[in-house]
Amino acid sequence: MKLYETAMTPSCKRVSIFLKEIGGEVERVALNVREGDNLTDVFKTKSVNGKVPLLELEDGTTICESVAICRYLDEAFENDLSLFGTNQLERAQVEMWHRVVEFQGLYTAFQAFRNITAIYQDRENCVAAWGDESKSRVLEFLPILEKRLSESEHIASDNFTIVDITGYIFVGFAVNGLNIEVFKTYPNIARWFEQVSVREAFQS
Repeated sequence: MKLYETAMTPSCKRVSIFLKEIGGEVERVALNVREGDNLTDVFKTKSVNGKVPLLELEDGTTICESVAICRYLDEAFENDLSLFGTNQLERAQVEMWHRVVEFQGLYTAFQAFRNITAIYQDRENCVAAWGDESKSRVLEFLPILEKRLSESEHIASDNFTIVDITGYIFVGFAVNGLNIEVFKTYPNIARWFEQVSVREAFQS
């Protein structure tokens, strides 16, 4: 297997952390999305969405979208972590909270950053007002996450799951990419973030 990635991007970080958690190793192919490596015709023939990360299997089959890649890797490498849930209820809770954290948190933070900074204005129409609105939505979501973490040790359940990986990337992005004072404002998020940060898979 080959994993095409730009290591610094949030979606690639998610797959990389997931791989470390389950003890998996795959060949890495570094791409520079800022320079447009993912926009070449060769890459587009491999990727449905033209984005990283992209997993290429030995027979040439490719999988894009980071969560889909994680699902494949979870079965490709034997492990007992149950990062997608341990039973019927927890699997449903993981799916539920993952969508909430992705759509209301991580994806919205992406939209805020990309439109405010216009970092990819060479390939997409950036709307500053939409960036500001997206950042406002991130600020509205943080109290929801804070409340959840006041009730549960981890986001989806009391067990560590892929949702915690996604949440960690979201919060880090909100702090470093959007300059939001998360930790001073939300003590339960700060407690959870510190707890997750010390896991071996999260060490750079």
